[in-house]
Amino acid sequence: MKEFFLKWYEFNAWANRKVIDCIKRQSVSDEKILMVMSHLVSANFIWLNRIKDLPKSQYELWQKYDVASLVKMIDEADTLWMAFLNENENFDRVLKYRNYVGDYFETNVQQILIHLVNHGSYHRGQVAMLLRERGFEPVNTDYITYDRVLTGQLKN
Repeated sequence: MKEFFLKWYEFNAWANRKVIDCIKRQSVSDEKILMVMSHLVSANFIWLNRIKDLPKSQYELWQKYDVASLVKMIDEADTLWMAFLNENENFDRVLKYRNYVGDYFETNVQQILIHLVNHGSYHRGQVAMLLRERGFEPVNTDYITYDRVLTGQLKN
């Protein structure tokens, strides 16, 4: 499973960087686009802190961050997640936690790891749709595109 999670989170990092680079390149300042992207990135910190039993993340789940902050946050989240995955061998354990509104849950960490990347894909799709609706050109962040870049079939 570790190999799967490492590749899964490398994909997630690649996809998040592609989207934020797209937003930067086109000078996007749309409030809704930045809010969705901020939510996507903040969730990375919130879940990692829960899993590592750290204090609550400084990043609020529904706070809008500017593009420069998002670039830094994405880099930090990617670094922290890859370090966590590389430093651990077994993710098959139950995490007991309260979500951001205080509801109690018990969830297997493996399921959380899968959820977080899927959550990112969902919101990157929303960002792509919003970009297109507002006259910008979105980028392709499909997993198969990432794999084709990784295997040299496509250029990044």
